Amino acid sequence: MPKRVHQPLEDEEVDFVLRMSDGPVLAYFSGTWPKAIEACRAMDLVVGRIAEEYANLLTAVKIDITRCPKATKRYGVTGAPSVVLLKEGAVAARGTGSMTHAELRDFLLAHV
Repeated sequence: MPKRVHQPLEDEEVDFVLRMSDGPVLAYFSGTWPKAIEACRAMDLVVGRIAEEYANLLTAVKIDITRCPKATKRYGVTGAPSVVLLKEGAVAARGTGSMTHAELRDFLLAHV
């Protein structure tokens, strides 16, 4: 993932990154189990590209479901890949499953 995508390793780091972020946050929840890994790897590229393109508009955070169970539960994530758009700390929109670049861009622009 590009450097523009924060990758906290534990729940406390997730909380810190979210508190320090100005503006909307794209929280991307990823998994490493066999059924999720291919879709999550594809989403890594999409989220990385979106993070680069919209660096002045939002903060992107990749959250590993296994390593950050509290954040996963807090935002109601039940599968990977999933995205949650946060505005002022509240959930503004959510999406589940793999998305293309165009789909994720449209998802964001509809809610930012």
